[in-house]
Amino acid sequence: MDRRASKTDPEKGSRRRQPKGDKRERTRTALLDAALALTREKGFEETTLQDVAERAGMTTGAIYGNFRNRDELFMALAVRQWSAIKPNVAKGASLAELMRAMAEATLAVVPEREPTAVGALTFRAYALRHESVRKAFRLEMEKGLAAGAAWMESVFAADELPMPAEIMVRVINVVIEGLLFQRFLMPELMPDEVFYAAFGALANTSSPTKSAKTRKTTARRARATRAGPR
Repeated sequence: MDRRASKTDPEKGSRRRQPKGDKRERTRTALLDAALALTREKGFEETTLQDVAERAGMTTGAIYGNFRNRDELFMALAVRQWSAIKPNVAKGASLAELMRAMAEATLAVVPEREPTAVGALTFRAYALRHESVRKAFRLEMEKGLAAGAAWMESVFAADELPMPAEIMVRVINVVIEGLLFQRFLMPELMPDEVFYAAFGALANTSSPTKSAKTRKTTARRARATRAGPR
């Protein structure tokens, strides 16, 4: 075969044409994977950037090309490992249906999050000891809560919610975190029924007046959804 033909090998060509963004993402992933392994072995306080670079087979320059410092690397790791839980809920669903979907979604992540629970807790302890990390953690949480509240306000009228949307999303976050860590620690005391009961309570179904109003609003929304735009 003509050696020049190898220059047009489609696989080699595709590797050469991989966008820089793809390479950057692979580098970030490798660094985060290395940081994850090291913080599990040594903890956040004892893990250095040099450790991470060596474990990833890179230089510290690769780290600084993606993260400003060690704390930003750790923050990115925390966001990746403990991302927001998103329920699978149909358009036009009632608050009770949304809360049930939240319970199902929270239970669904138990197997994948249990191995990361110790890391999540130790990162929170690390943030408590480092004000800059605590502030970054708070800002990241604020963004997620604001997005959740905006979504909830776009779906439900104020009188359909048992509390303001910005408070509701904070309560939901506390319920999720509490249920998950209690499940990991004492699964015998936290069966699935507790998850459904906790989220069901947030739907405020115990109020007959609120429930009747919610059912009427849900039926009206469902009719509007079926009718579509005019």
